Amino acid sequence: QLEQAIHEYIHYYNHERIQVRLKGLSPVEYRTQSLN
Repeated sequence: QLEQAIHEYIHYYNHERIQVRLKGLSPVEYRTQSLN
């Protein structure tokens, strides 16, 4: 159960968490945009 919670938090942190310093994008969105 703890392992599942950790995986969910990591997913949230990388895919859903919005960063002002990343122009309002999540880290994954910002990385994807930078590569294009």
